[in-house]
Amino acid sequence: MEEPEMQLKGKKVTDKFTESVYVLANEPSVALYRLQEHVRRSLPELAQHKADMQRWEEQSQGAIYTVEYACSAVKNLVDSSVYFRSVEGLLKQAISIRDHMNASAQGHSPEEPSPPSSA
Repeated sequence: MEEPEMQLKGKKVTDKFTESVYVLANEPSVALYRLQEHVRRSLPELAQHKADMQRWEEQSQGAIYTVEYACSAVKNLVDSSVYFRSVEGLLKQAISIRDHMNASAQGHSPEEPSPPSSA
């Protein structure tokens, strides 16, 4: 009869011991220590990732600025096509006037047939 009683007492002791170990393992100071260990291990890697992300953000911002500037330049070129057409018309007109003046200086007009020479 003593054996079941001893088993019961042994079970109570082991249960209490397990509970004590569990409480000690999960005590707040132990939890804070484990948290500190985790932070100490992972912080350098996280800091490196943060620095990489900041560098990539700066590069991205520079690329975005470049693309926006290029788009603006292209838009300005498209908007200035009216002026280019105007300049083209003026150049054609100037060439026509020059040709007319050259023809007049030579004594005949390119639009009018040269008069037959009478001798």
